[in-house]
Amino acid sequence: MKNQTLLCFDYGKKRIGSAVGQTITATATALEIIKVVNKKPNWENIEHLIEEWRPDKLIVGHPFTLDGERQEMTDAAEKFGRQLEGRFKLPVELIEEQLSSYEARRELKSTRDLDAVAARLILETWLSENIDQNHRQTEVNREH
Repeated sequence: MKNQTLLCFDYGKKRIGSAVGQTITATATALEIIKVVNKKPNWENIEHLIEEWRPDKLIVGHPFTLDGERQEMTDAAEKFGRQLEGRFKLPVELIEEQLSSYEARRELKSTRDLDAVAARLILETWLSENIDQNHRQTEVNREH
């Protein structure tokens, strides 16, 4: 698998957490929290992150309820993903996520940097699911 740099966003109505990761190491690092003002993300901030990290793909947390039902934030995250794709002409992948903020709060024991850590946890999930899948496919190909 070619190394890819990924930027991940945990979309919220007031704040958007961001994280960066690489497929070669399957690691992710929390970055910064982007403000949302009047329902508009700080696009300049997002553009700066994209220019700095030059990602191959953008990942957006796709929130559902614990029962797997859609919720208000499901639609908002989908809209944000479409806006990212349209503005920056990069592939965007949504990854189902539940409780990322709760897990981040448990890890941090505070709410400081919560959104960025939640984005890191979402990206770690994506990396785990996709790296494992690609590794298994490589092993299957070697057997044949």
